[in-house]
Amino acid sequence: MITRDQLIEIGHFNKAHGVNGEVNASLQIDIDLVTQLSCLVCDMDGIFVPFFVESYRPKGATTVLLTIDGFNNEQEISALVGKDFYALKRDYDEIAQTIVDDDDDELPLDYFIGFDMTDCGVRVGQIVDIDDATDNVLFIVHRDDDTLVSVPAVDDLIDSMDMDNHVIDMILPEGLLTINN
Repeated sequence: MITRDQLIEIGHFNKAHGVNGEVNASLQIDIDLVTQLSCLVCDMDGIFVPFFVESYRPKGATTVLLTIDGFNNEQEISALVGKDFYALKRDYDEIAQTIVDDDDDELPLDYFIGFDMTDCGVRVGQIVDIDDATDNVLFIVHRDDDTLVSVPAVDDLIDSMDMDNHVIDMILPEGLLTINN
């Protein structure tokens, strides 16, 4: 049985497209990564159900038309419309490791949600969100004292990443963690 802690949210089913069972979806990950996932998972009445992508057609930078196995018409696909969908974290981890090994591509920042953040080896907290509303992308970190802190998500501040243990070690400028106190 699939549980919520095994998943990472990657998109939203927007609306049915045409009469042959395609669905318009918004993605939070690179469109080409969809084909590398074993399945998409959706909450169907409280149960996480896997769905398998037969084909996809990019519709824009973050929008794609998906054909899902077993959905053959507009009425059938409407069961997914309006729902968020997820990837299995293990799939996401495998894709991320391939990207790290290739060293040609960048990991999508939302991959790091759930990672522990340390500053020179000292625990800061857990990354719970990414703020990409501006060009200055930020990690939103939930600290152990139950506060949130924003940390710039820039390569220059990253000292190391432990992909197996989900830890990202930063070298943060002095005062950054207490700037809003």
